[in-house]
Amino acid sequence: VTGLLVPPCDSHLLAARTSYGRAVYALGGNEEAARLSGLPVRALKISLYAASGACAGLAGLLLAARLDSAEPQAGDGYELDAIAAVVMGGASLAGGTGTMLGSLLGALIMGVVRNGLNLLNVSSYWQKVAIGSIILLAVLADSLRSLRSLRSRREST
Repeated sequence: VTGLLVPPCDSHLLAARTSYGRAVYALGGNEEAARLSGLPVRALKISLYAASGACAGLAGLLLAARLDSAEPQAGDGYELDAIAAVVMGGASLAGGTGTMLGSLLGALIMGVVRNGLNLLNVSSYWQKVAIGSIILLAVLADSLRSLRSLRSRREST
């Protein structure tokens, strides 16, 4: 349990309480504005890609240890679960919003959904359809939320 909770909590603290985290949010929100405000966009991108690669490598090691074998297609379909978890956790696919703790909550919800579908003996094809539908609903909710906030900002000016 500690191994599950410590990395997201550390990542949340890094993102929410440090200048590096704020720079990452600025880059995700608007790359050009981040560049114009003096952030080292290229170096920031390189560090983010390196961190992403390290996390992907760690995930591959954990999956290989769990399966007790290493197969190239062992992780197929997990990217759909990751996208669904992050979108359900409140991140916008347009960038600039979302939290690590929200992503953790989304991952927990997706784990429950995936486990429930497995317990109901739903075929893997229909599981992908269900998870794709969850992503579509979450993106639709995010779009409606951003449209509503845009309208309220226009009305207030």
